[in-house]
Amino acid sequence: MDIKNKLKKILVEDLNLEELTPEQIDDNAPLFGEGLGLDSLDAVELVVLVQKHFGIEIKDMEEGRTAFQSVNALAAYIEGRLAQ
Repeated sequence: MDIKNKLKKILVEDLNLEELTPEQIDDNAPLFGEGLGLDSLDAVELVVLVQKHFGIEIKDMEEGRTAFQSVNALAAYIEGRLAQ
């Protein structure tokens, strides 16, 4: 399973987005606000989930703000960190 699909599955299952399936999540849709509608509590949980599933620690708000723009942005962030 590629990183984008794994992320979508994590979003739906671990953040309880019951109204969506992983296939319905647009790779470029914003994760917060108008996109998937995640909030600040979801952001904290997402930091934990990224560390749990990928072994990557998001250390500060600025790093998280960039990484959490969309599924594409988060996948690129993870791929970049895994390559280091």
